Amino acid sequence: MSKQHYYNATIKWTGNNGTGTSGYRDYERSHEIIVKEKTVIKGSSDPSFRGDITKHNPEDMLVSSVSTCHMLWYLHLCSEAGVVVMEYLDNVTGTMIETNNGGGKFTEIILQPMVVVQKSSMIEKANNLHHKANELCYIANSLNFPVSHIPKTSCLES
Repeated sequence: MSKQHYYNATIKWTGNNGTGTSGYRDYERSHEIIVKEKTVIKGSSDPSFRGDITKHNPEDMLVSSVSTCHMLWYLHLCSEAGVVVMEYLDNVTGTMIETNNGGGKFTEIILQPMVVVQKSSMIEKANNLHHKANELCYIANSLNFPVSHIPKTSCLES
């Protein structure tokens, strides 16, 4: 039997400068992402779309969500497989294209995890577990474009 999980958030637009959306340049894209009992995330649109560069945008959060989901599955799988991960850092990239109708879509996300494991004997297994993590990642499984990964694994041993 499948389990269902539910998630709730409140998105509040905070960019009304007094005249609402009376004109394209008359309002800010600022908003807040509010999840009960968690820190509020200050958001905006990408600066290319009149957004605030100092705030998170939906595109940032999408690539971050994919990377985070992959990392959490990966760490779980490593712990089960006896691979001791000491450090994990991912420089994830996403590519989005604008379409002729003014919309757009992502075409790919590339994860580039740099992992440090405890022993050199763990490197091969550590690299292989990225494939399984990719298969299990809830977020990656929900997308209609490819998510690939280019891992680099090293060890603490000299």
